[in-house]
Formats: sequence, C-alpha cells, structure tokens
Amino acid sequence: MVLSQPELLFTFDEARFGLKSWYRRRWAPTGVRAPWPTDDRYQWLWLYAAVEPASGNCFFLTLPYVNSACMNVFMKEMANAFSDREILLVMDNAPSHTSGALQWPKNIAGLHLPPYSPELNPAERLFQELREPLANEVFEDVDHLESRLTDTLRPYWETPKLITDIAGYPWLLNAVELCSHQDI
Repeated sequence: MVLSQPELLFTFDEARFGLKSWYRRRWAPTGVRAPWPTDDRYQWLWLYAAVEPASGNCFFLTLPYVNSACMNVFMKEMANAFSDREILLVMDNAPSHTSGALQWPKNIAGLHLPPYSPELNPAERLFQELREPLANEVFEDVDHLESRLTDTLRPYWETPKLITDIAGYPWLLNAVELCSHQDI
C-alpha cells in the first residue's frame, strides 16, 4: 500500500527484554570484585516501539513474541491510536516485518530499510537508552520486568523532546522536512 502523503513518519523496531541478567559497569574499590546480581532464567518479553523523530510521538507495546501475529496486533493498536492520521512505518527486513501474513491497516504503509543497516533506524538507539537503567537488576518475574520497563518508558511519552534528542538524526529530519514541502 502506498499513501498519497503520509502525515507521520515513524521508525519501528522491537527488542527483547528478559529475566536473564545483563551487565553494565559497576564501581568497586581497587582490588575488590564488584558484586553482580545474576539470573539465568530464559523468560522474555518483546518491546515493540515506534518513534517519530520529528515530533517525539511514540507508541509502545509489550508482546510475548516476535512474529507476524504479534506484528499484526501492534499495527492494529497503532492504527487505532492514530486513526485520523496516515502513517509511514520505516522498519528493517526482519521476517516478521516482511511476512505475507501481515495485515496492513488502511492508515499505515511500510517502508523497509536496506538490509544490514541498523544504524539507519533511530528506534535502535532508544533500546540502548532503555537497557542502561535496567542493567544489573534481577526481576522476580516477567510481570515485574514489564512494570519496571513501563516506568523506564514513562519519561519518553511524557516528554517528547527526549525522543527527538535520541531519534532526531539530522539527515532524517532534513528528509522529512523536504518531503513535507513536496508532492510525493
């Protein structure tokens, strides 16, 4: 599907967050090993994230898997949240993003990035920012992880400038500005 003139350009990706601990640097006195909390349980949830670099609009949803069915749920919910707007959703070429089983809502069209180019997707930078405050923690279960992840996301939807600071690549903002002044 091609939209005549999309009103919003979102970049999209998903990231896995789980109970298995991941680490960041910790301070300890010289010669003393820093204590590291550990958890090796393999239970996960996936954060689906769409961010609009120009305005800071964002849409997040946690789902249990990365597959076409979950992608359809995400797009349906996003289409409902922005039902009065036409959206261009920029994403990578993951199998769940290119599946023939996807059901594209009427107000969303997809644009795929070139293969092997995660540096072009500003949504990737958001995940780096989200992992930092969750590092070095052990969560009781996936529900507690999801609650903590939601608390970590809250500033991003309450303060859109945080999204534009992370995702507002100058070349992308220039392209959006240029396209908004031309008929595509």
